Amino acid sequence: MKKVFTPQQKAAVALAAIKGDKTVSQIASDYEVHPTQVQQWKKTMLENISSIFTDKRTKEGKLERELIDELYRTIGQRDIELGWLKKNSNLSHKEKLSLIDRSHPDISISRQTEILGVSRASLYYARRFDPEEVLITRAIDEVYTRRPFYGSRRMKDALQDEYTIHIGRHRTRRLMHLMGLEAIYPKKRPKTSESESSHKKYPYLLQNLVITRPNQVWGTDITYLRLENGWAYLVAIMDWYSRYVVAWRVSLTLESDFCISALKGALQENIPEIFNSDQGTQFTDNDFTKILLARKIKISMDGRGRYLDNIFTERLWRTVKYENVFLKSYRNIAEAEQGLAEYFLFYNTERRHQSLERRTPADIYFNHQRSNPKFRISTPPILSNLSTITV
Repeated sequence: MKKVFTPQQKAAVALAAIKGDKTVSQIASDYEVHPTQVQQWKKTMLENISSIFTDKRTKEGKLERELIDELYRTIGQRDIELGWLKKNSNLSHKEKLSLIDRSHPDISISRQTEILGVSRASLYYARRFDPEEVLITRAIDEVYTRRPFYGSRRMKDALQDEYTIHIGRHRTRRLMHLMGLEAIYPKKRPKTSESESSHKKYPYLLQNLVITRPNQVWGTDITYLRLENGWAYLVAIMDWYSRYVVAWRVSLTLESDFCISALKGALQENIPEIFNSDQGTQFTDNDFTKILLARKIKISMDGRGRYLDNIFTERLWRTVKYENVFLKSYRNIAEAEQGLAEYFLFYNTERRHQSLERRTPADIYFNHQRSNPKFRISTPPILSNLSTITV
Protein backbone atom coordinates (compact mmCIF):
# COMPACT_ATOMS: atom_id res chain seq x y z
CA MET A 1 0.00 0.00 0.00
CA LYS A 2 1.35 3.39 -1.03
CA LYS A 3 2.26 5.63 1.89
CA VAL A 4 0.40 8.96 1.99
CA PHE A 5 2.20 12.07 3.24
CA THR A 6 0.47 15.13 4.67
CA PRO A 7 1.45 18.60 3.41
CA GLN A 8 3.26 19.22 6.69
CA GLN A 9 5.30 16.01 6.29
CA LYS A 10 6.22 16.96 2.72
CA ALA A 11 7.28 20.40 3.92
CA ALA A 12 9.47 18.87 6.63
CA VAL A 13 11.18 16.60 4.08
CA ALA A 14 11.73 19.50 1.66
CA LEU A 15 13.10 21.69 4.44
CA ALA A 16 15.55 18.99 5.50
CA ALA A 17 16.76 18.77 1.88
CA ILE A 18 17.19 22.55 1.64
CA LYS A 19 19.19 22.65 4.88
CA GLY A 20 21.73 20.26 3.37
CA ASP A 21 22.84 18.82 6.72
CA LYS A 22 22.18 15.30 5.41
CA THR A 23 22.41 13.66 1.99
CA VAL A 24 19.27 12.97 -0.04
CA SER A 25 19.72 9.25 0.62
CA GLN A 26 19.90 9.83 4.38
CA ILE A 27 16.77 12.01 4.32
CA ALA A 28 14.94 9.43 2.21
CA SER A 29 15.86 6.75 4.72
CA ASP A 30 14.84 8.87 7.73
CA TYR A 31 11.42 9.72 6.31
CA GLU A 32 10.87 6.44 4.40
CA VAL A 33 10.41 8.15 1.06
CA HIS A 34 12.07 7.68 -2.36
CA PRO A 35 15.09 9.97 -3.01
CA THR A 36 13.48 11.26 -6.22
CA GLN A 37 10.49 12.42 -4.23
CA VAL A 38 12.76 14.29 -1.82
CA GLN A 39 14.28 16.23 -4.72
CA GLN A 40 10.83 16.95 -6.19
CA TRP A 41 9.41 18.30 -2.93
CA LYS A 42 12.50 20.45 -2.43
CA LYS A 43 12.09 21.91 -5.92
CA THR A 44 8.38 22.57 -5.34
CA MET A 45 9.03 24.39 -2.08
CA LEU A 46 11.72 26.62 -3.58
CA GLU A 47 9.51 27.47 -6.57
CA ASN A 48 6.49 28.36 -4.43
CA ILE A 49 7.96 30.14 -1.42
CA SER A 50 6.03 33.36 -2.02
CA SER A 51 2.67 31.62 -2.33
CA ILE A 52 2.69 29.30 0.68
CA PHE A 53 2.13 31.82 3.47
CA THR A 54 -1.16 31.33 5.27
CA ASP A 55 -3.37 33.33 7.62
CA LYS A 56 -5.06 30.23 9.04
CA ARG A 57 -5.52 30.16 12.79
CA THR A 58 -5.74 26.36 12.88
CA LYS A 59 -3.16 24.06 14.39
CA GLU A 60 -2.08 23.07 10.87
CA GLY A 61 -1.70 26.70 9.88
CA LYS A 62 0.51 27.37 12.89
CA LEU A 63 2.71 24.41 11.98
CA GLU A 64 2.98 25.61 8.39
CA ARG A 65 3.96 29.10 9.56
CA GLU A 66 6.68 27.61 11.78
CA LEU A 67 8.06 25.58 8.88
CA ILE A 68 8.17 28.62 6.63
CA ASP A 69 9.86 30.73 9.30
CA GLU A 70 12.48 28.00 9.66
CA LEU A 71 12.88 27.86 5.88
CA TYR A 72 13.71 31.55 5.72
CA ARG A 73 16.16 31.18 8.58
CA THR A 74 17.79 28.33 6.66
CA ILE A 75 18.06 30.33 3.46
CA GLY A 76 19.46 33.30 5.38
CA GLN A 77 22.01 31.05 7.08
CA ARG A 78 23.01 29.58 3.70
CA ASP A 79 23.58 33.09 2.31
CA ILE A 80 25.84 33.90 5.26
CA GLU A 81 27.83 30.70 4.73
CA LEU A 82 28.20 31.20 0.97
CA GLY A 83 29.40 34.76 1.48
CA TRP A 84 31.94 33.56 4.02
CA LEU A 85 33.13 30.80 1.71
CA LYS A 86 33.57 33.09 -1.31
CA LYS A 87 35.98 35.25 0.68
CA ASN A 88 38.02 32.24 1.77
CA SER A 89 38.38 30.01 -1.31
CA ASN A 90 41.58 28.87 -3.10
CA LEU A 91 43.59 28.64 0.11
CA SER A 92 46.03 26.04 1.40
CA HIS A 93 45.00 23.63 4.14
CA LYS A 94 47.02 25.57 6.72
CA GLU A 95 45.48 28.86 5.61
CA LYS A 96 41.98 27.40 5.83
CA LEU A 97 42.61 26.27 9.39
CA SER A 98 43.75 29.75 10.31
CA LEU A 99 40.38 31.12 9.12
CA ILE A 100 38.34 29.14 11.63
CA ASP A 101 36.54 31.65 13.81
CA ARG A 102 35.69 29.99 17.13
CA SER A 103 33.46 32.90 18.14
CA HIS A 104 31.54 33.35 14.86
CA PRO A 105 27.95 34.31 15.78
CA ASP A 106 26.23 32.52 12.88
CA ILE A 107 28.42 29.58 11.76
CA SER A 108 29.51 26.84 14.14
CA ILE A 109 33.06 25.49 14.19
CA SER A 110 31.84 22.14 12.86
CA ARG A 111 30.05 23.86 9.96
CA GLN A 112 33.08 26.06 9.15
CA THR A 113 35.34 23.01 8.79
CA GLU A 114 32.72 21.30 6.62
CA ILE A 115 32.37 24.29 4.29
CA LEU A 116 36.14 24.75 4.00
CA GLY A 117 36.61 21.07 3.29
CA VAL A 118 38.98 20.37 6.17
CA SER A 119 38.80 17.74 8.89
CA ARG A 120 37.58 18.92 12.27
CA ALA A 121 40.24 16.64 13.79
CA SER A 122 42.97 18.62 12.02
CA LEU A 123 41.62 21.76 13.70
CA TYR A 124 42.06 20.21 17.11
CA TYR A 125 45.51 18.97 16.16
CA ALA A 126 46.47 22.55 15.31
CA ARG A 127 46.10 23.47 18.97
CA ARG A 128 49.18 23.76 21.16
CA PHE A 129 49.50 21.01 23.74
CA ASP A 130 50.77 21.88 27.19
CA PRO A 131 54.29 20.31 27.24
CA GLU A 132 53.96 19.50 30.94
CA GLU A 133 50.67 17.68 30.44
CA VAL A 134 52.13 15.76 27.51
CA LEU A 135 54.88 14.43 29.80
CA ILE A 136 52.40 13.59 32.55
CA THR A 137 50.02 11.75 30.20
CA ARG A 138 52.93 9.75 28.80
CA ALA A 139 53.82 8.64 32.33
CA ILE A 140 50.19 7.83 33.13
CA ASP A 141 49.97 5.76 29.95
CA GLU A 142 53.03 3.72 30.94
CA VAL A 143 51.80 3.11 34.49
CA TYR A 144 48.29 2.24 33.35
CA THR A 145 49.55 -0.19 30.73
CA ARG A 146 51.46 -2.05 33.45
CA ARG A 147 48.79 -1.70 36.12
CA PRO A 148 45.34 -1.05 34.62
CA PHE A 149 43.77 -1.63 38.04
CA TYR A 150 45.23 1.66 39.37
CA GLY A 151 42.72 4.38 40.17
CA SER A 152 43.56 8.08 40.50
CA ARG A 153 44.88 7.76 44.07
CA ARG A 154 47.32 4.96 43.33
CA MET A 155 48.19 6.54 39.99
CA LYS A 156 49.12 9.79 41.78
CA ASP A 157 51.40 7.84 44.11
CA ALA A 158 53.01 5.92 41.22
CA LEU A 159 53.71 9.15 39.33
CA GLN A 160 55.44 10.54 42.41
CA ASP A 161 57.43 7.38 43.23
CA GLU A 162 58.43 6.31 39.71
CA TYR A 163 58.62 9.59 37.77
CA THR A 164 59.00 12.26 40.51
CA ILE A 165 55.86 13.91 39.13
CA HIS A 166 54.06 15.70 41.96
CA ILE A 167 50.47 16.48 41.05
CA GLY A 168 47.23 16.24 43.02
CA ARG A 169 44.63 13.53 42.77
CA HIS A 170 42.09 15.79 41.06
CA ARG A 171 44.49 16.68 38.25
CA THR A 172 45.43 13.01 37.91
CA ARG A 173 41.79 12.08 37.65
CA ARG A 174 41.13 14.83 35.07
CA LEU A 175 43.99 13.65 32.86
CA MET A 176 42.95 10.01 33.14
CA HIS A 177 39.43 11.03 32.12
CA LEU A 178 40.84 12.99 29.16
CA MET A 179 42.78 9.88 28.12
CA GLY A 180 39.70 7.69 28.44
CA LEU A 181 41.26 5.64 31.27
CA GLU A 182 39.71 4.23 34.40
CA ALA A 183 40.81 1.54 36.82
CA ILE A 184 39.71 -1.95 35.79
CA TYR A 185 38.13 -3.67 38.77
CA PRO A 186 34.61 -4.69 39.83
CA LYS A 187 32.51 -1.75 41.03
CA LYS A 188 28.90 -0.74 41.23
CA ARG A 189 28.94 1.72 38.37
CA PRO A 190 32.02 1.23 36.15
CA LYS A 191 32.76 3.96 33.66
CA THR A 192 35.36 2.68 31.22
CA SER A 193 34.14 5.26 28.71
CA GLU A 194 31.51 7.97 28.51
CA SER A 195 27.96 6.71 28.10
CA GLU A 196 25.10 8.69 26.56
CA SER A 197 21.77 8.13 28.32
CA SER A 198 19.74 8.85 25.16
CA HIS A 199 21.51 6.10 23.20
CA LYS A 200 20.07 2.59 23.21
CA LYS A 201 22.09 0.01 25.16
CA TYR A 202 22.15 -3.62 24.06
CA PRO A 203 22.43 -6.73 26.26
CA TYR A 204 25.61 -8.73 26.76
CA LEU A 205 25.37 -11.84 24.55
CA LEU A 206 28.63 -13.61 25.35
CA GLN A 207 27.86 -15.10 28.76
CA ASN A 208 29.15 -18.71 28.68
CA LEU A 209 29.38 -18.56 24.89
CA VAL A 210 31.86 -21.00 23.33
CA ILE A 211 33.62 -19.44 20.34
CA THR A 212 34.42 -22.08 17.73
CA ARG A 213 35.11 -20.23 14.46
CA PRO A 214 36.27 -16.96 12.90
CA ASN A 215 33.70 -14.18 12.44
CA GLN A 216 31.54 -15.59 15.21
CA VAL A 217 32.43 -12.71 17.56
CA TRP A 218 34.21 -9.44 16.87
CA GLY A 219 35.20 -7.08 19.66
CA THR A 220 36.23 -3.43 19.64
CA ASP A 221 37.72 -0.88 22.02
CA ILE A 222 39.51 2.48 22.09
CA THR A 223 42.85 3.28 23.70
CA TYR A 224 44.92 6.41 24.32
CA LEU A 225 47.81 6.77 21.86
CA ARG A 226 50.68 8.98 22.93
CA LEU A 227 52.52 11.21 20.46
CA GLU A 228 55.73 13.13 20.99
CA ASN A 229 53.96 16.48 21.28
CA GLY A 230 50.43 15.45 22.15
CA TRP A 231 48.12 12.47 21.97
CA ALA A 232 45.54 10.71 19.83
CA TYR A 233 43.20 7.71 20.10
CA LEU A 234 43.33 4.26 18.51
CA VAL A 235 40.35 1.99 17.83
CA ALA A 236 40.67 -1.62 16.69
CA ILE A 237 38.23 -4.34 15.70
CA MET A 238 39.42 -7.86 16.48
CA ASP A 239 38.14 -11.33 15.65
CA TRP A 240 38.04 -13.10 19.01
CA TYR A 241 38.61 -16.64 17.71
CA SER A 242 41.81 -15.88 15.80
CA ARG A 243 42.92 -12.59 17.46
CA TYR A 244 43.10 -11.20 13.91
CA VAL A 245 42.86 -7.38 13.80
CA VAL A 246 40.28 -6.85 11.08
CA ALA A 247 40.46 -3.04 11.03
CA TRP A 248 41.82 -0.09 13.00
CA ARG A 249 41.83 3.71 12.83
CA VAL A 250 43.55 6.64 14.58
CA SER A 251 41.89 9.94 15.51
CA LEU A 252 42.83 13.13 17.33
CA THR A 253 39.41 13.32 18.99
CA LEU A 254 37.00 10.88 20.61
CA GLU A 255 34.18 11.65 18.19
CA SER A 256 32.48 8.58 16.68
CA ASP A 257 33.62 9.20 13.08
CA PHE A 258 36.83 7.17 13.28
CA CYS A 259 35.01 4.24 14.92
CA ILE A 260 32.43 4.27 12.12
CA SER A 261 35.25 4.37 9.56
CA ALA A 262 36.91 1.35 11.20
CA LEU A 263 33.62 -0.54 11.26
CA LYS A 264 32.94 0.13 7.58
CA GLY A 265 36.47 -0.98 6.72
CA ALA A 266 36.07 -4.19 8.72
CA LEU A 267 32.73 -5.03 7.13
CA GLN A 268 34.35 -4.85 3.71
CA GLU A 269 36.44 -7.82 4.81
CA ASN A 270 33.73 -9.98 6.39
CA ILE A 271 30.51 -10.01 8.45
CA PRO A 272 30.50 -11.22 12.08
CA GLU A 273 27.59 -12.91 13.81
CA ILE A 274 28.05 -10.89 17.03
CA PHE A 275 29.73 -7.52 17.54
CA ASN A 276 30.80 -6.75 21.13
CA SER A 277 31.80 -3.37 22.60
CA ASP A 278 31.49 -1.34 25.78
CA GLN A 279 28.72 1.22 26.28
CA GLY A 280 30.78 4.23 25.22
CA THR A 281 29.08 6.93 23.17
CA GLN A 282 31.13 6.03 20.10
CA PHE A 283 29.61 2.52 20.02
CA THR A 284 26.06 3.36 21.14
CA ASP A 285 25.87 6.18 18.57
CA ASN A 286 22.90 5.55 16.27
CA ASP A 287 25.10 6.11 13.21
CA PHE A 288 27.31 3.26 14.46
CA THR A 289 24.67 0.74 15.53
CA LYS A 290 22.49 1.19 12.46
CA ILE A 291 25.36 -0.09 10.30
CA LEU A 292 25.38 -3.31 12.32
CA LEU A 293 21.59 -3.63 12.37
CA ALA A 294 21.36 -3.11 8.61
CA ARG A 295 23.54 -6.21 8.17
CA LYS A 296 21.59 -8.19 10.78
CA ILE A 297 24.62 -8.40 13.09
CA LYS A 298 23.78 -9.09 16.73
CA ILE A 299 24.97 -6.28 19.00
CA SER A 300 26.49 -7.17 22.37
CA MET A 301 27.55 -4.58 24.94
CA ASP A 302 29.50 -5.09 28.14
CA GLY A 303 27.23 -4.93 31.15
CA ARG A 304 27.87 -2.75 34.17
CA GLY A 305 30.32 -4.45 36.48
CA ARG A 306 31.59 -6.83 33.78
CA TYR A 307 35.04 -5.31 33.56
CA LEU A 308 36.69 -8.16 31.62
CA ASP A 309 34.06 -8.60 28.89
CA ASN A 310 36.38 -7.14 26.26
CA ILE A 311 39.58 -8.65 27.63
CA PHE A 312 40.97 -9.80 24.27
CA THR A 313 41.17 -6.20 23.02
CA GLU A 314 42.67 -5.10 26.37
CA ARG A 315 45.40 -7.69 25.84
CA LEU A 316 45.98 -6.30 22.36
CA TRP A 317 46.57 -2.79 23.73
CA ARG A 318 49.32 -3.98 26.07
CA THR A 319 51.04 -5.80 23.22
CA VAL A 320 50.79 -2.89 20.77
CA LYS A 321 52.14 -0.39 23.29
CA TYR A 322 55.04 -2.47 24.59
CA GLU A 323 56.11 -3.77 21.20
CA ASN A 324 55.52 -0.67 19.11
CA VAL A 325 54.22 2.63 20.53
CA PHE A 326 56.58 2.93 23.51
CA LEU A 327 59.56 1.99 21.34
CA LYS A 328 58.79 4.25 18.38
CA SER A 329 57.80 7.53 20.09
CA TYR A 330 55.74 8.80 17.15
CA ARG A 331 56.02 12.54 16.53
CA ASN A 332 52.60 13.04 14.93
CA ILE A 333 49.50 11.22 13.77
CA ALA A 334 50.88 10.61 10.26
CA GLU A 335 53.91 8.79 11.69
CA ALA A 336 51.67 6.83 14.04
CA GLU A 337 49.41 5.67 11.23
CA GLN A 338 52.36 4.56 9.09
CA GLY A 339 54.08 2.80 11.98
CA LEU A 340 50.93 1.08 13.20
CA ALA A 341 50.12 -0.09 9.68
CA GLU A 342 53.49 -1.87 9.61
CA TYR A 343 53.01 -3.27 13.11
CA PHE A 344 49.49 -4.61 12.59
CA LEU A 345 50.66 -6.32 9.40
CA PHE A 346 53.41 -7.96 11.48
CA TYR A 347 50.98 -8.75 14.29
CA ASN A 348 48.49 -10.44 11.96
CA THR A 349 50.84 -12.31 9.64
CA GLU A 350 54.15 -12.94 11.44
CA ARG A 351 53.75 -12.77 15.21
CA ARG A 352 53.02 -16.25 16.56
CA HIS A 353 50.73 -16.56 19.58
CA GLN A 354 51.11 -19.12 22.30
CA SER A 355 47.33 -19.13 22.73
CA LEU A 356 47.00 -19.99 19.02
CA GLU A 357 49.29 -23.04 19.22
CA ARG A 358 52.23 -20.93 17.97
CA ARG A 359 50.38 -19.92 14.80
CA THR A 360 49.64 -16.43 13.51
CA PRO A 361 46.23 -14.73 13.67
CA ALA A 362 46.02 -14.55 9.87
CA ASP A 363 46.76 -18.27 9.58
CA ILE A 364 43.92 -19.09 11.98
CA TYR A 365 41.53 -16.48 10.58
CA PHE A 366 41.84 -17.48 6.93
CA ASN A 367 42.46 -21.21 7.38
CA HIS A 368 39.98 -21.61 10.25
CA GLN A 369 40.88 -25.10 11.43
CA ARG A 370 43.31 -25.54 14.33
CA SER A 371 45.48 -28.59 14.74
CA ASN A 372 43.52 -29.63 17.82
CA PRO A 373 39.88 -30.13 16.75
CA LYS A 374 38.76 -29.98 20.40
CA PHE A 375 40.23 -26.51 20.91
CA ARG A 376 37.58 -23.96 21.91
CA ILE A 377 37.62 -20.40 23.20
CA SER A 378 35.35 -19.57 26.09
CA THR A 379 34.55 -16.06 27.18
CA PRO A 380 37.20 -14.76 29.60
CA PRO A 381 37.22 -15.99 33.20
CA ILE A 382 37.55 -13.52 36.05
CA LEU A 383 41.25 -12.91 36.58
CA SER A 384 42.74 -11.57 39.78
CA ASN A 385 45.73 -9.77 38.29
CA LEU A 386 45.56 -8.20 34.84
CA SER A 387 49.29 -7.49 34.81
CA THR A 388 49.93 -11.17 34.05
CA ILE A 389 47.85 -11.21 30.88
CA THR A 390 49.69 -11.80 27.60
CA VAL A 391 48.59 -12.23 24.02
